[in-house]
Amino acid sequence: MHIDLAYGKGSLTIEVPDDRTTVIEPTHLPGLPDVEAALVSALRNPIGTPPLRRLVGRGQTVAISVCDITRPMPSAILLPVLLGELSHVPNDQIVILVATGTHRPNTMAELEEMLGPDIVHNYEVVNHDAFDNSSLAHLGETSDKIPVHINRRFLESDIRITTGFVEPHFFAGFSGGPKMVAPGLAGFDTILGLHGAGLIAHPNSTWGITEGNPIHGEIRSIASRANVDFSVDVTINRDHDITTAYAGELSAVHRATCQVAKRTAMRPVSAPFDVVVTTNSGYPLDLNLYQAVKGMSAAAQVVKKGGTIICAAECSDGIPEHGEYGQLLASRESPSELLEMITTEGFASHDQWQVQLQGQILMRAQVYLKSSFLTEAQIRSAHLEPAEDIQATVLDSLDRYGKEARLCVLPQGPQTIPFLASGET
Repeated sequence: MHIDLAYGKGSLTIEVPDDRTTVIEPTHLPGLPDVEAALVSALRNPIGTPPLRRLVGRGQTVAISVCDITRPMPSAILLPVLLGELSHVPNDQIVILVATGTHRPNTMAELEEMLGPDIVHNYEVVNHDAFDNSSLAHLGETSDKIPVHINRRFLESDIRITTGFVEPHFFAGFSGGPKMVAPGLAGFDTILGLHGAGLIAHPNSTWGITEGNPIHGEIRSIASRANVDFSVDVTINRDHDITTAYAGELSAVHRATCQVAKRTAMRPVSAPFDVVVTTNSGYPLDLNLYQAVKGMSAAAQVVKKGGTIICAAECSDGIPEHGEYGQLLASRESPSELLEMITTEGFASHDQWQVQLQGQILMRAQVYLKSSFLTEAQIRSAHLEPAEDIQATVLDSLDRYGKEARLCVLPQGPQTIPFLASGET
């Protein structure tokens, strides 16, 4: 059986035994036949709010939250339609805020790729900076005592709009919606609180769960404080084409879009597998190792304890260098020591959440990584094993577990989230 694995802007092809392999991919929905008309319809027939054009007056200022380069959000398609509905508002009264969270700022070339050159050169586009306290405003604390600091430009605008795409998320339940406020436009201390060790370790802080998920609950609480006026969420297929679009009141829009994402992107399996091959859905999601933890987490949902995960992620942007993810990984000799460090009372560090999630995965399974941009030393420093030849690694792993060993392949990585129908762990 030949399988193409999403990898960078291309793919890797592997051949695996037909009789022992289960391939899990999302239900393919075709792109909307007339995406512009569908988006216009959503904006003019929203859920729970007036149409966007009626909602915004000519003299009002508008802030629009958009995804950064690590997300395959088709903003270059959505934004021209959305801004067309705001044609009565002068361009200089509109600011587009890139919801970077704690990620690095996007370059001019990346902004043009994400949003389109016309928008970048005709509107003010600002990379959110979670570490610039002067750019943030304080909105009190959540019930869990998380300080709430949100981008000042967003809060001080008369009309606040979020745009995002919805897919299962490995600890917040689903992406999009309220995440476009926090962590997207939040300050570092807010983000650190949302990603605290106790919240990350909660059993409901996982793929596809929003109700009862303490992280999603806090994110939703913070977004409500920001008084978002209008939200647009979309789902996309493996070609990054828009398949559904909803607009209107933030929570209602997100719920509706999550239902679509759950039906198309989550797949039950009857039993765990000895070996699971995954990707991080190719570019831009596999830009760096930090992001690739999502693909590993998708695989971890259905790998046997003591099994093997093999992840293909190009990592053209490295580990990356910004933040403390790489340094934290290299600071301890084993995954158990990493988890002990992170769960120590009073410990707080940038990127600890990603290291904690990776440590939890590594306590369950051995993880190999195929990357064209990381050295063997860098891969080993992250407590992973290098996989120069991914097909050979797959076959060697199957041999190690014996003739009855079963293989699962997630060619599109976390675009499909498998789960055990029995609920076993």
